Amino acid sequence: MGITTNVKDTFGRSMRDLRISVTDRCNFRCPYCMPAEVFGERYKFLPKAEILSFEEISRLSRIFVSLGVNKIRLTGGEPLLRDGLENLIDMLGDIDGIDDLTLTTNGYLLAKQAEALKQAGLQRITVSLDSLDQQVFGSMNGLGYSVDRVLSGIEKARSVGLDPVKVNCVVQKGVNDHTVLDLIRYFRGTGVIVRFIEFMDVGNINGWKLDQVVPSSELVRMINTVFPIEPVDKNYNGEVAERYRYLDGKGEIGFISSVTETFCMNCTRARLSTDGKLVTCLFAGDGQDLRTPLRAGIDDNELRDMIAGIWNVREDRYSDIRSSMTSSDIKKVEMYQIGG
Repeated sequence: MGITTNVKDTFGRSMRDLRISVTDRCNFRCPYCMPAEVFGERYKFLPKAEILSFEEISRLSRIFVSLGVNKIRLTGGEPLLRDGLENLIDMLGDIDGIDDLTLTTNGYLLAKQAEALKQAGLQRITVSLDSLDQQVFGSMNGLGYSVDRVLSGIEKARSVGLDPVKVNCVVQKGVNDHTVLDLIRYFRGTGVIVRFIEFMDVGNINGWKLDQVVPSSELVRMINTVFPIEPVDKNYNGEVAERYRYLDGKGEIGFISSVTETFCMNCTRARLSTDGKLVTCLFAGDGQDLRTPLRAGIDDNELRDMIAGIWNVREDRYSDIRSSMTSSDIKKVEMYQIGG
């Protein structure tokens, strides 16, 4: 399989980041992703036969890398629920051209698995944590789980060298916005980078309303009055977070503003769903099936041409045109199927 040059979509956007959902299952029931009233005991998740194997994920990843991808993030659902995940990480680590191999988790199982993940070749980790307040956190994870266990996972990740650890907090007005400064106080000066994410209308079941969004600009002003901060340059082209650093030198924080300050025209992300669909936007209605041709026996060059062809006609820019789209009954892929 020859290496092609930088594949681009209709807006000239390269494909640099691949997010791979390794499972559609999760041990949390966060209302904005997998609400318990929908995903109860009777809900049927994908059977094993429909989920991509580690070998299939590895093969597809090599092809994506040949098309320009240099960053891979493992997601879910909750990726740490996938048995033997360290074996997949080891396989991905053998692919030349991957500069950044990382994972996003809710952190509940992290303390037990962090060392094995690091030894397998995982470079860094992101933990979703929406509040340090136990009552708020328990409500937001849908099952009353303890925040202490997640914090233990973060500490373990730091101790084994999964740096920098990033903490993602989805901020909802009237839900957890009053606990933002708690996260700042706890992690400031530790090397952990907290990033605040505007509540987004991902999927169709999270009950999203615009008046629940806390604009990042408001958070910047609020935080700055207590802990003075200043903006700093992005680490790379296409980075979605706006970076800020504390003036006293105690680290940095970030803001992801997909609602109020869109970044569609710099988006370089492709997503591979648990059942092998290539999804070209977080807000896409569906994806293109790669599993069927993969299992039908087509060779790597044919798969590469298929993936390149899908990306070449990509024209997604949902966040840019959100105001005209949300008034219609548009169907979107649910977040648990493709990660964040």
